Amino acid sequence: MSFGGVGISPGNVAVYHGSCNVRAAERKVRIAELVLRVLILGLGVLAAALIGFDSEVKVIFSITKKAKFTDMKSLVFLVIVNGIVATYSLVQAVRCIVGMIRGSILFSKPLAWIIFSGDQVMAYLILAAVAAAAQSSVIGRFGQPELQWMKTCGLFEKFCNQIGEGIASSVVVSLCTVMLSCISAYSLFRLYGGNKGKSNSRW
Repeated sequence: MSFGGVGISPGNVAVYHGSCNVRAAERKVRIAELVLRVLILGLGVLAAALIGFDSEVKVIFSITKKAKFTDMKSLVFLVIVNGIVATYSLVQAVRCIVGMIRGSILFSKPLAWIIFSGDQVMAYLILAAVAAAAQSSVIGRFGQPELQWMKTCGLFEKFCNQIGEGIASSVVVSLCTVMLSCISAYSLFRLYGGNKGKSNSRW
Protein backbone atom coordinates (compact mmCIF):
# COMPACT_ATOMS: atom_id res chain seq x y z
CA MET A 1 0.00 0.00 0.00
CA SER A 2 1.27 3.48 -0.76
CA PHE A 3 0.26 7.05 0.02
CA GLY A 4 1.88 10.14 -1.55
CA GLY A 5 4.80 8.10 -2.94
CA VAL A 6 5.41 6.43 0.44
CA GLY A 7 4.89 2.66 0.61
CA ILE A 8 3.91 0.94 3.87
CA SER A 9 5.56 -2.41 4.45
CA PRO A 10 3.80 -5.24 6.36
CA GLY A 11 5.89 -4.28 9.38
CA ASN A 12 4.45 -0.74 9.22
CA VAL A 13 7.83 0.70 8.20
CA ALA A 14 7.59 3.61 5.74
CA VAL A 15 9.47 3.01 2.50
CA TYR A 16 9.94 5.87 -0.01
CA HIS A 17 9.81 4.81 -3.67
CA GLY A 18 10.03 8.18 -5.42
CA SER A 19 13.84 8.23 -5.63
CA CYS A 20 13.92 4.75 -7.20
CA ASN A 21 11.43 5.82 -9.84
CA VAL A 22 13.50 8.90 -10.70
CA ARG A 23 16.68 6.85 -10.99
CA ALA A 24 14.94 4.27 -13.19
CA ALA A 25 13.71 7.02 -15.50
CA GLU A 26 17.18 8.59 -15.61
CA ARG A 27 18.73 5.23 -16.46
CA LYS A 28 16.34 4.78 -19.39
CA VAL A 29 17.29 8.23 -20.67
CA ARG A 30 20.99 7.35 -20.43
CA ILE A 31 20.43 4.08 -22.32
CA ALA A 32 18.52 5.92 -25.05
CA GLU A 33 21.34 8.47 -25.25
CA LEU A 34 23.96 5.73 -25.57
CA VAL A 35 22.01 3.94 -28.32
CA LEU A 36 21.66 7.18 -30.29
CA ARG A 37 25.33 8.04 -29.93
CA VAL A 38 26.43 4.58 -31.09
CA LEU A 39 23.99 4.83 -34.01
CA ILE A 40 25.40 8.24 -34.97
CA LEU A 41 28.94 6.86 -34.74
CA GLY A 42 28.19 3.91 -37.01
CA LEU A 43 26.11 5.78 -39.58
CA GLY A 44 28.46 8.77 -39.59
CA VAL A 45 31.44 6.54 -40.43
CA LEU A 46 29.34 4.69 -43.02
CA ALA A 47 28.23 7.94 -44.69
CA ALA A 48 31.77 9.30 -44.79
CA ALA A 49 33.06 6.04 -46.26
CA LEU A 50 30.30 5.77 -48.87
CA ILE A 51 30.93 9.29 -50.12
CA GLY A 52 34.68 9.49 -49.57
CA PHE A 53 35.55 6.25 -51.39
CA ASP A 54 33.04 6.73 -54.18
CA SER A 55 34.35 7.23 -57.72
CA GLU A 56 33.49 6.30 -61.28
CA VAL A 57 35.43 6.55 -64.52
CA LYS A 58 33.76 7.22 -67.86
CA VAL A 59 35.20 7.66 -71.34
CA ILE A 60 33.43 10.49 -73.16
CA PHE A 61 34.49 11.10 -76.77
CA SER A 62 37.88 9.45 -76.11
CA ILE A 63 38.33 11.66 -73.03
CA THR A 64 38.59 9.86 -69.69
CA LYS A 65 36.71 11.56 -66.90
CA LYS A 66 36.72 10.41 -63.28
CA ALA A 67 33.96 11.52 -60.93
CA LYS A 68 34.90 11.78 -57.26
CA PHE A 69 33.45 13.46 -54.20
CA THR A 70 36.10 16.19 -54.19
CA ASP A 71 34.57 17.57 -57.40
CA MET A 72 31.67 18.87 -55.32
CA LYS A 73 32.59 21.04 -52.32
CA SER A 74 29.30 20.32 -50.53
CA LEU A 75 30.21 16.60 -50.48
CA VAL A 76 33.64 17.41 -49.08
CA PHE A 77 31.95 19.42 -46.34
CA LEU A 78 29.54 16.54 -45.66
CA VAL A 79 32.38 14.01 -45.32
CA ILE A 80 34.29 16.28 -42.93
CA VAL A 81 31.21 16.97 -40.80
CA ASN A 82 30.31 13.28 -40.64
CA GLY A 83 33.83 12.58 -39.39
CA ILE A 84 33.56 15.32 -36.76
CA VAL A 85 30.13 14.17 -35.58
CA ALA A 86 31.23 10.51 -35.46
CA THR A 87 34.33 11.38 -33.42
CA TYR A 88 32.29 13.51 -31.03
CA SER A 89 29.76 10.70 -30.63
CA LEU A 90 32.54 8.24 -29.87
CA VAL A 91 33.82 10.44 -27.05
CA GLN A 92 30.33 10.94 -25.65
CA ALA A 93 29.50 7.23 -25.95
CA VAL A 94 32.60 6.40 -23.91
CA ARG A 95 31.46 8.94 -21.31
CA CYS A 96 28.01 7.31 -21.17
CA ILE A 97 29.49 3.83 -20.78
CA VAL A 98 31.90 4.93 -18.04
CA GLY A 99 29.07 6.72 -16.24
CA MET A 100 26.83 3.65 -16.38
CA ILE A 101 29.63 1.38 -15.13
CA ARG A 102 30.35 3.74 -12.25
CA GLY A 103 26.67 4.00 -11.49
CA SER A 104 26.62 7.76 -12.12
CA ILE A 105 23.27 9.03 -13.37
CA LEU A 106 23.06 12.76 -12.73
CA PHE A 107 25.93 15.14 -13.38
CA SER A 108 26.94 18.69 -12.63
CA LYS A 109 25.60 21.79 -14.35
CA PRO A 110 28.91 22.75 -16.03
CA LEU A 111 29.20 19.30 -17.63
CA ALA A 112 25.53 19.37 -18.62
CA TRP A 113 26.05 22.75 -20.32
CA ILE A 114 29.10 21.43 -22.20
CA ILE A 115 27.21 18.37 -23.44
CA PHE A 116 24.16 20.45 -24.37
CA SER A 117 26.26 22.98 -26.29
CA GLY A 118 28.23 20.26 -28.06
CA ASP A 119 25.09 18.42 -29.12
CA GLN A 120 23.57 21.64 -30.43
CA VAL A 121 26.68 22.44 -32.49
CA MET A 122 26.79 18.90 -33.95
CA ALA A 123 23.11 19.04 -34.86
CA TYR A 124 23.43 22.38 -36.65
CA LEU A 125 26.60 21.27 -38.45
CA ILE A 126 25.20 18.03 -39.83
CA LEU A 127 21.88 19.64 -40.79
CA ALA A 128 23.71 22.36 -42.73
CA ALA A 129 25.97 19.81 -44.43
CA VAL A 130 23.05 17.56 -45.39
CA ALA A 131 21.06 20.51 -46.76
CA ALA A 132 23.99 21.69 -48.91
CA ALA A 133 24.77 18.20 -50.21
CA ALA A 134 21.10 17.48 -50.94
CA GLN A 135 20.75 20.69 -52.97
CA SER A 136 23.86 19.91 -55.01
CA SER A 137 22.68 16.35 -55.55
CA VAL A 138 19.33 17.51 -56.86
CA ILE A 139 21.12 19.69 -59.41
CA GLY A 140 23.32 16.76 -60.35
CA ARG A 141 20.31 14.48 -60.76
CA PHE A 142 17.95 16.82 -62.59
CA GLY A 143 20.27 19.53 -63.91
CA GLN A 144 19.45 23.23 -64.15
CA PRO A 145 18.04 24.01 -67.63
CA GLU A 146 17.88 27.75 -66.94
CA LEU A 147 21.67 27.82 -66.47
CA GLN A 148 22.31 25.09 -69.06
CA TRP A 149 23.70 22.74 -66.40
CA MET A 150 23.45 19.14 -67.60
CA LYS A 151 22.29 16.10 -65.64
CA THR A 152 25.65 14.71 -64.60
CA CYS A 153 24.05 11.72 -62.90
CA GLY A 154 22.99 10.54 -66.34
CA LEU A 155 26.68 9.94 -67.08
CA PHE A 156 27.83 8.77 -63.63
CA GLU A 157 24.87 6.75 -62.40
CA LYS A 158 26.79 4.42 -60.10
CA PHE A 159 28.62 7.34 -58.54
CA CYS A 160 25.37 9.25 -57.92
CA ASN A 161 23.60 6.21 -56.45
CA GLN A 162 26.34 5.66 -53.88
CA ILE A 163 26.38 9.37 -53.06
CA GLY A 164 22.63 9.14 -52.49
CA GLU A 165 23.16 6.28 -50.05
CA GLY A 166 25.73 8.35 -48.17
CA ILE A 167 23.39 11.34 -47.99
CA ALA A 168 20.55 9.09 -46.79
CA SER A 169 22.79 7.82 -43.96
CA SER A 170 23.65 11.42 -43.13
CA VAL A 171 19.96 12.31 -42.96
CA VAL A 172 19.46 9.59 -40.33
CA VAL A 173 22.50 10.93 -38.46
CA SER A 174 21.00 14.42 -38.48
CA LEU A 175 17.69 13.13 -37.09
CA CYS A 176 19.55 11.30 -34.32
CA THR A 177 21.49 14.46 -33.43
CA VAL A 178 18.22 16.38 -33.14
CA MET A 179 16.87 13.74 -30.75
CA LEU A 180 20.10 13.87 -28.77
CA SER A 181 19.79 17.64 -28.53
CA CYS A 182 16.38 17.15 -26.91
CA ILE A 183 17.80 14.61 -24.47
CA SER A 184 20.73 16.83 -23.50
CA ALA A 185 18.34 19.77 -23.09
CA TYR A 186 16.22 17.65 -20.74
CA SER A 187 19.32 16.52 -18.83
CA LEU A 188 20.44 20.12 -18.43
CA PHE A 189 17.23 21.90 -17.50
CA ARG A 190 16.02 19.21 -15.10
CA LEU A 191 19.01 20.20 -12.93
CA TYR A 192 17.28 23.54 -12.38
CA GLY A 193 14.09 21.84 -11.19
CA GLY A 194 13.04 20.50 -7.83
CA ASN A 195 15.50 17.61 -7.92
CA LYS A 196 18.61 19.73 -8.46
CA GLY A 197 19.87 18.94 -4.97
CA LYS A 198 19.59 15.17 -5.38
CA SER A 199 22.47 14.72 -7.82
CA ASN A 200 24.77 11.91 -6.73
CA SER A 201 27.54 12.53 -9.25
CA ARG A 202 29.77 15.53 -9.99
CA TRP A 203 31.98 14.28 -12.82
